[in-house]
Amino acid sequence: MLIPLRHESMQGRRWPVITIGLIVLNTLIFLMTHGKIEEQAQQESVVKVHVLILAALHPELKMPDDVQHFVERAKNGQPKLWNYLRNPNRRVEDPWDAGIRTQDDFADFQSQMDSLSSQFEELRQTSILDRYAFLPAQPKPISYLTANFLHGGWLHLIGNMWFLWLAGFILEDTWGRIIYPAFYLLAGAFAMMVHAWSNPGSMVATLGASGAVAGLMGAFLARFPKMKIEMAWIWGLFFIFRLRPYRFKAPAYWLLPLWLLMEVFYGSLFGGASGVAHWAHVGGFVFGAVVGYGIRASGLEHAAEKGIQEKISWVSHPLLAEANEQMEKGQLDLALANLKKLLVENPDSIDAYRMIQQVYWQKSEHAARRAALEKLCGLLVKAKDTPEALQTYEDFKNAGGERLPASVWLDLCRQLEDTQDLHKAVDEYQGLAASYPKEKPSLLAQIAAGRLCLKRLNDPQRALKFYQAADASTIPHLDWEATIKKGLEEAQKALSGSAVPVA
Repeated sequence: MLIPLRHESMQGRRWPVITIGLIVLNTLIFLMTHGKIEEQAQQESVVKVHVLILAALHPELKMPDDVQHFVERAKNGQPKLWNYLRNPNRRVEDPWDAGIRTQDDFADFQSQMDSLSSQFEELRQTSILDRYAFLPAQPKPISYLTANFLHGGWLHLIGNMWFLWLAGFILEDTWGRIIYPAFYLLAGAFAMMVHAWSNPGSMVATLGASGAVAGLMGAFLARFPKMKIEMAWIWGLFFIFRLRPYRFKAPAYWLLPLWLLMEVFYGSLFGGASGVAHWAHVGGFVFGAVVGYGIRASGLEHAAEKGIQEKISWVSHPLLAEANEQMEKGQLDLALANLKKLLVENPDSIDAYRMIQQVYWQKSEHAARRAALEKLCGLLVKAKDTPEALQTYEDFKNAGGERLPASVWLDLCRQLEDTQDLHKAVDEYQGLAASYPKEKPSLLAQIAAGRLCLKRLNDPQRALKFYQAADASTIPHLDWEATIKKGLEEAQKALSGSAVPVA
């Protein structure tokens, strides 16, 4: 299973309030409707099946127009099902079906149909799916909007919201808070329309934000085709053995078209039988790619960019704003010159280094990008922005970086320890010690790794090795001698205790 983790531009200029709002709104609607939808769907399914059984066995029965219309659609749209229900020798579906076969009075059959028709109408009036989900055979105008905010389960919701976050916040940062939400809603509506074209007679309710999110993915491809996306490949036994997933990065122009081709393949192979609206995904993606390119080519994006810059100018340095605009136009050398000017004024500008590393990435100057990422990581560590510091460190390693400055690396290890990712913290302490064997941070890293293995990870054997390495270090450690000796004693005691057989 492939899961997208992040892409190379995970920082925005403003809070992505629209994207966050969409995620919150979808989640709230799900919490308010999910239980009711499941209950109603179960009741409605039973009533509809009973109506079809009775109408198939006794077509002479009278029904209200809406029930008659439902029966005719099933009869014409699903002839195999209809012929199966007409067969008196088919298997019994439920106790009601068994009971109806023992009756032979027409009045009883009509009474049953009247009761079912009444239930059918009552469920239709109260059903969330009938009122707000998208039915390809009978699409209501409001459902082109509302169906995008309904979800069938937690995995359905979480998957859509994760993709919405990854693709949405960067487009909101690029297009602003007017174009972006309008695009999102139109993409969702168009996706539903394509689904109706591909399933014209279907009465299966369609719901979920995946069509709109696919539109964002298409726009992401049109707008940022070269941006690399970090993916995790998780195999079947990952959760059993707690193995680390394999990670890799690939540009959007490779990954996203591949995803689109898979949707076309599954849509062609299974149609609507898989329970996934594949053609809605295809329609949303194509809409997003075409409209995303059009927004940029028409100048709307440039106008939105000016508006954004005006609104953030009170917190954004003019040189940053100018460099950002130059990057948008592909004027990378001019942008780099402005950013370097800013660094003369403010050598520790985190925003400047964020943009500089992006410029070097676009220019394919890998050594310069590594140097910028190294500096950026140090500034983030100093600012105690641990999540971004850790991510910048990952970017640094992915760009070919081997080691941070010893003091920065040590502080990053301590912050990593605070995140409770203790195994990774130990690995990084070990890497630091191996990279700087003659510097004091190496000694401190060995002591810290020993402490974690002994006190937190219950691994006295590995702890002993770290303490032994610290004890044998040529780095002067008189101030730490007592700590090292105590660690050695506790590790040896723990090892001897664990060696006692247990009955």
